[in-house]
Amino acid sequence: MDAISVIRTKRDRGELSPEQIDWVIDAYTRGEVADEQMSSLAMAILLNGMNRTEIARWTAAMIASGERMDFSSLSRPTADKHSTGGVGDKITLPLAPLVAACGAAVPQLSGRGLGHTGGTLDKLESIPGWRALLSNEEMLNVLDTTGAVICAAGDGLAPADKKLYALRDVTGTVEAIPLIASSIMSKKIAEGTGSLVLDVKVGSGAFMKNIDDARELASTMVGLGTDHGVKTVALLTDMATPLGLTAGNALEVRESVEVLAGGGPADVVELTIALAREMLDAAGIKDADPAKALADGSAMDVWRRMISAQGGDPDATLPVAREQHVVTAPSSGVLTRLDAYGVGVAAWRLGAGRARKEDPVQAGAGVELHAKPGDTVTAGQPLLTLHTDTPEKFDYALKSLDGTYDIAAAGTAYEPTPVVLERIA
Repeated sequence: MDAISVIRTKRDRGELSPEQIDWVIDAYTRGEVADEQMSSLAMAILLNGMNRTEIARWTAAMIASGERMDFSSLSRPTADKHSTGGVGDKITLPLAPLVAACGAAVPQLSGRGLGHTGGTLDKLESIPGWRALLSNEEMLNVLDTTGAVICAAGDGLAPADKKLYALRDVTGTVEAIPLIASSIMSKKIAEGTGSLVLDVKVGSGAFMKNIDDARELASTMVGLGTDHGVKTVALLTDMATPLGLTAGNALEVRESVEVLAGGGPADVVELTIALAREMLDAAGIKDADPAKALADGSAMDVWRRMISAQGGDPDATLPVAREQHVVTAPSSGVLTRLDAYGVGVAAWRLGAGRARKEDPVQAGAGVELHAKPGDTVTAGQPLLTLHTDTPEKFDYALKSLDGTYDIAAAGTAYEPTPVVLERIA
């Protein structure tokens, strides 16, 4: 085998053989295939695609590059969830303890934010003492004793994907659906969960801007999960508007705790319960009611145990940014649009996100929403509050909010977009 022949096959719209795929993934992981060669192959895949057989083999080769976890010793069935990322997407925080409170084990391997989309680990690290990095033994122990764990994936899990993702990020090939699908699913399958629910975001604040691309990605990932023996379901969910009323690390933790306490924004509660029901059904748990587990405090109990088990203090005061800037409504009427991407970029520029993986984040930075589309607003009332420790960032963040919201005349009819758009199984 050689890299040039593999590149030429896909460049000329050919189908990569299983042997070619196995070799190129292994050789790239070992350093035998150079970055410039793999970036050329990734671009050929972006332009010419892959069929289901190729994607399945590519995913299997990435899984085979590292270890596989085993949760067979647990007394509960396992169920996991993956979101393709969005603005204000704090759903994992209330969802994992909620599903655990209903009888499943939730091994949630999560990531950090990059660009305008937030990262679950960054959010949880705003809780004093909380640790994202756990050994496999520690992860299994937390999962066994509390029912849920949220932590970083170890270096041994699909190392080929880690290397390839970093390359795609700097070569303009992140958008390749076969590579997105195999990247997500290789880690989830190697993780060893018995069932998986995918939350595929659609809209301006999501990676997939239109529903056709989101549907293709979801269908591809559901197929990959099925091919590897993992019961997989996908929900396409709206990301034209930020989820909830916050975008930022400590801000989103605070809102998640409100949800676990039986309150919180309606859209966050609705999506959390919808995903919980899918996860429980996929795990074979039919008689649990996640809405009841939120209301009676049992999900909150699991949250407190889970945070404590990873070194965090669930009673600690969360960080608050030193400076705030209020954006007021320029006119009275009905708020008909609040663009998720603009809000996400503002939060990122305020310090809640990072441009490079090694960049630090501010725990208290972000954007707080005082109105959502469909709400009536009055000229001069607070529309958004920007939070940061570095006030010199306000001007840069405000530029990203230009043109991100529309206010129509009072009495204008507004038709809300459903939170869940489609289900793919």
